Amino acid sequence: MDLTWQNCYSPKRFGDDKIPADARSVYERDYDRIIFSSAFRRLQNKTQVFPLPERVFVHNRLTHSLEVVSVGRSLGMIVGEALAQLEELEGNSNAQDFYRNQLKSVVSAACLAHDLGNPAFGHSGEEAISKYFLDRQNDAGFRAAFTDGEWEDLINFEGNANALRLLSRQFKGRLPGGLQMTYSTLVSILKYPCESRARDKSKGKHRSKYGFFQDERAVFEDIVKELPLKKESDEPLAYRRHPFVYLVEAADDICYSIIDYEDAHRLGILSFEEVRDDFLQILAQDKNTDQARLRRNLENLREDKNESVAYLRAKVINTLVQACADAFLAQKDLILKGDFTTSLLDSIEAYAIPLKRIEKKSIGRIYNHDSVMKIELAGFKIMSGLIEDFVEAALLPAENRQKRHQKVLGLIPNQFRFDDQDRPYQKVMCILDFVSGMTDNYALELYRNLRGISVPGI
Repeated sequence: MDLTWQNCYSPKRFGDDKIPADARSVYERDYDRIIFSSAFRRLQNKTQVFPLPERVFVHNRLTHSLEVVSVGRSLGMIVGEALAQLEELEGNSNAQDFYRNQLKSVVSAACLAHDLGNPAFGHSGEEAISKYFLDRQNDAGFRAAFTDGEWEDLINFEGNANALRLLSRQFKGRLPGGLQMTYSTLVSILKYPCESRARDKSKGKHRSKYGFFQDERAVFEDIVKELPLKKESDEPLAYRRHPFVYLVEAADDICYSIIDYEDAHRLGILSFEEVRDDFLQILAQDKNTDQARLRRNLENLREDKNESVAYLRAKVINTLVQACADAFLAQKDLILKGDFTTSLLDSIEAYAIPLKRIEKKSIGRIYNHDSVMKIELAGFKIMSGLIEDFVEAALLPAENRQKRHQKVLGLIPNQFRFDDQDRPYQKVMCILDFVSGMTDNYALELYRNLRGISVPGI
């Protein structure tokens, strides 16, 4: 069965067959379940890019996610209204209602969840988790405990795959199906719909990373059965993207490209003049921007540079939202077939030059700023130490564990505990559930405690 605009959404929930009658739609309930989840609350103390200063507010993972939601909702509204008017949907009131009223909620929920799986300290945390296993790849006995697919998961730990796990896994003492999301929301976070062994950048952006761990293979197969994505490969398993993924990705791309720039200005890393000029370069290409009004408003805000940048940031985001929505609708046939091979933001030629300039400065001066590199290096050390302590204790046979190993494992909350008869991969994944869910502060505190650098209560 091919994917169509009629069958690419579903109100069914993973792990729950009942569709409740409620004033809220099932998709709005997805959003509410995520925002009240402990995994989402923990994002408030996970670094986005910059360490959290005492006097200047910058974004963390939680505020970033909320802003991505705002942008994603706008994209969903614009695109949904246009899709509802497709000729092929005439007479299909359910589909028209979904696109006109519910697509924005699906995209919002997926945007809210897109960073849930990121460990403390972001990409440094992912790298630290992977390094422990990479360092042991020449240990034949250790390596033999894992299948090829399991090993690829561990040496390339992926926050995107971890997000699907958090949303769908039945942790100990919890209900089946995890948060019991609709299939529509789950498929919308599958930015990389393939297993870890299928990673291959030459195949396209959708294969540059992976979207599910071996533990969630059955979950993934259930999703693509409900919403028939285009299969690309059986062995290793890989599919093409779902159309809604492009909207979630665009919302994320717009936010981190533009808002990191604003944070860099607040912290004094970039000057007001260069941020202003780079934002104005984007707006100069937008035929819908009233340039005279723009200049008047900037003149009125000239005494507050932070507010001037905030105003320009809002205008730029609005411009890029409309451009990405237009790009989606222009390429909707390719997108539906799974044959659109780039991101929406990268496909907009009119803004390519100023966006490339912003990207170059972001890499050279923001992401490689001393404060950013220091927290990444510290985070790598902290996460590496925690993984080493917990995985070592977990993989020892029960009879060989010393008291210190037993005490380390005793720190794991009940929901993440494994059974001693579990396979090594299952034990490791339970450890990763615990460690990857830590906030930056908790990971630092626990690392200091386990290393004897600080002692609780002293």
